[in-house]
Amino acid sequence: MADLFIINGGKKLSGEINLSGAKNAALKMIIAALLFEKKVVLKNIPRINDVNELISLIVSLGVKVKFLEKNTLVIDPIGLKKNQVDLLSASKIRVSFMLFAPLLYRFGECFIPNPGGCRIGARPIDRIVDGMRKLGIEIEYNSQTGYYRARMKKQPSGYYRFPKPTHTGTELLIMLSVFSKKNVILENSANEPEIDNLIDFLNQAGAKIKKINDRIEITGVKKLFLNSSFEIISDRNEAVTYACLVLSTKGNLKINKIAPNHIKTFIDKIKLVGANVIKANNSLIFQSTGFLKGVNIETSPHPGFMTDWQPNWAVLMTRATGRSVIVERVFENRFSYVEELNKLGAKIKYIDHKVNNPESYYFFNYKKGENYRQAIAIEGPVNLHNGVLNVADLRAGASLAMAALIARGESVVNGVSILERGYEDFVDKVKSLGGEIKKV
Repeated sequence: MADLFIINGGKKLSGEINLSGAKNAALKMIIAALLFEKKVVLKNIPRINDVNELISLIVSLGVKVKFLEKNTLVIDPIGLKKNQVDLLSASKIRVSFMLFAPLLYRFGECFIPNPGGCRIGARPIDRIVDGMRKLGIEIEYNSQTGYYRARMKKQPSGYYRFPKPTHTGTELLIMLSVFSKKNVILENSANEPEIDNLIDFLNQAGAKIKKINDRIEITGVKKLFLNSSFEIISDRNEAVTYACLVLSTKGNLKINKIAPNHIKTFIDKIKLVGANVIKANNSLIFQSTGFLKGVNIETSPHPGFMTDWQPNWAVLMTRATGRSVIVERVFENRFSYVEELNKLGAKIKYIDHKVNNPESYYFFNYKKGENYRQAIAIEGPVNLHNGVLNVADLRAGASLAMAALIARGESVVNGVSILERGYEDFVDKVKSLGGEIKKV
């Protein structure tokens, strides 16, 4: 089967979407389940490529996993028998790096290669490695094999302040600390809702984790055990994608199973654009007013405007009147979609963005002398035309599919398995809104 969408765009889209479970919560919960003594049942797990890859990886380590129904996953960690992660499996998914926690507790020593995932920047793991060392983990990297070797001679303890927030680092150090004999304190931690969801999951299983703003205090316990199933939160990235898509076509959308505070910054910006947003119980209704105004955004960790949202925002801004600017502060290679959108007639160009203290302003490891392109300007509105598009990373993939659905005529989007790493039933959901799309 070819790895592409054929899309006949230019139609007004409207309707209702039930969100899937959050990718960035599901992956971490699956790994955290390996810390448990007995089976764990997780609900609202999305059937996406990244989840499938992670399941294959942990099954190769001896773990038993099965779906009871479409989105209910049972994980039995008892059979975990290998302390080395396969190089090929790890290269497919970045979250493999978090297997340090269960493997170290089970074996005391483990070997994990450099993580994979989308190439949206260097994504340095030095903050994570430094944090592990501060808590007493011995870890070293072998550049010849591509593997990290970690040893845990005693249970983690101590204090670590992240130089810059990292959600992966925060989650891994939490997992490493749940069985500590002494308290662990983390500061300048990331604040994403998915982290709060992980903490809720562990605390329901007996962990003792307190979080106030960016400070986390963990008191170790002897074991984790869950008496009932745990349901993960909905995917806020999916909510933003469909809201931007429908509003770009001047349609209306009801999104179910969403906590408004998870996307508050997005909602605030959407109101400035000119759309109406109505809160209704556990749902949000996005209503087009027929006019879109260009609005500037810059990305930052939660509660800021999420980096994963900005490719979708760029497509929306091609439909808005006036000039809008996007500044990317989190990753240094997040504009892979720009050339592709310009193929369809978008008017997007890179612009200089001068800041006084780039080392502190940017959340990646800024290096003097590097030629960074961190800001774009978009002129709108434009009428996008059809074309052939190529997906480079997950969120860019969603933005290109959006653009094809907005553009008049038939478009081809190549590399859609990358998009399917994070979007469940994308084709069916788009069709339910009135979009004409098929995977071939």
